[in-house]
Amino acid sequence: MTDTSVAALQAAASDAPVRARIWDLPTRVFHWALSATVVGLIATGLAGIMEWHFRLGYTVLALLLFRLLWGFVGGRWSRFASFFYGPGSVVAYLRGRAHPDHVIGHTPLGALSVFAVLTVLAVQVATGLVADDEISAAGPLTRFVSGEVVSLATGWHKAQGKTIVIALVSLHVLAVLFYVLVKRHRLVRPMVSGDKLIASARSQVAPSRDDAASRGLALVLFAVCAGAAYWIASLRV
Repeated sequence: MTDTSVAALQAAASDAPVRARIWDLPTRVFHWALSATVVGLIATGLAGIMEWHFRLGYTVLALLLFRLLWGFVGGRWSRFASFFYGPGSVVAYLRGRAHPDHVIGHTPLGALSVFAVLTVLAVQVATGLVADDEISAAGPLTRFVSGEVVSLATGWHKAQGKTIVIALVSLHVLAVLFYVLVKRHRLVRPMVSGDKLIASARSQVAPSRDDAASRGLALVLFAVCAGAAYWIASLRV
């Protein structure tokens, strides 16, 4: 084999995709659990199955509390610091000049979507905790706030909040389908396996920590969050 052939093979090898752990297991479990629970919330709310609606709402509360904590101590690409982008990064991404790191985890547009979903769900859960339909469903915290607050929270929860949640979920699904079917980006598989193929070995991607210790920490954190949600649920009379 000639020196030219060896050099060509080495160059090809250096440009071969590299598999890296981007999404740790706790983040993946959170993602799919939240997706299933939100769909269940929408379905039970529309069908008027309120006891299950409350149970799923407490589950979403526990998941959101966990994600808040995991955003600071989770794997490299699950931390908020890794996808908290300024306006300049968003504009650069839209113009096709994104930084290499900005397309490994959450892209700037993906990050905006994540923060929007988490914020809207947090508001929806919070208003649900103090909402009262004056028939059979009252949140566990209604007796701790004024009647005016209960009225405002109930109106938002049953009207604008519900509409925004359904719209965001629909938009999220459509965006995933667009990236998968049109742009041919593999978005679903990495959120199942945790691994993502990085374009080049020269990219020097720092993987997310995803070992037994980090998973154990996630279990402890979720147990604490679930306990907090259970305590809030116990205040319902």
